Amino acid sequence: MFTGIILELGEVVSFKRQAAGAVLAVKAGSIAADAAVGDSIAVNGACLTVTEIKNETLSFDLSDETLRSTTLGSLKAGDKVNLEPALRADGRLGGHFVTGHVDAVGRIRSKTRTGDMFKFEIEASSQVMDFLVEKGSVAVDGISLTVVDVLKDSFTVVIIPHTAEVTTIGFKGVGDTVNLEADIIGKYVLRFLNKQKKGDEGLMGALLKSGYLST
Repeated sequence: MFTGIILELGEVVSFKRQAAGAVLAVKAGSIAADAAVGDSIAVNGACLTVTEIKNETLSFDLSDETLRSTTLGSLKAGDKVNLEPALRADGRLGGHFVTGHVDAVGRIRSKTRTGDMFKFEIEASSQVMDFLVEKGSVAVDGISLTVVDVLKDSFTVVIIPHTAEVTTIGFKGVGDTVNLEADIIGKYVLRFLNKQKKGDEGLMGALLKSGYLST
């Protein structure tokens, strides 16, 4: 479990394809110093397991599924990546609950500047859009952000200068792809509502019969 608060920008040392999957090596400072083999670390929002540590370089095994469902397959040496270690039980929840399980890949449709802030419109599939609400939370490349507008097939977020400076979103542009993860609380709520609607039982059934909900 993560919070979407990026602690460090890492640098890709190497990305090596294998018969099944790939091996990703990332140079990281303080995160590498505190890490141990077997730890979970979010890399651009995708939860990965540390398989090797050499000096300040962390290695991760990437499965074919991870390569298919995230942007990690396009990484190359020199690229910067967002890094966040797993949340400790005594840690601060500064953002929102992020699982590190990417729902879909989105594409930046527009980037506009207002003063020292940037507004991004990000195109997304129903896998993400179904769970978004205005002023709700979404993880973009592992960054906990607040949804501003929910549109037909896209949403907008505003990036403050600090976030632009300490994460990869600052140098992303139109056409770039990003990993997206919707708020897990929204997923549970929608599943509960759908289950109750189908069963027409209990509280949801009563609300349906009374006209407070539609099928």
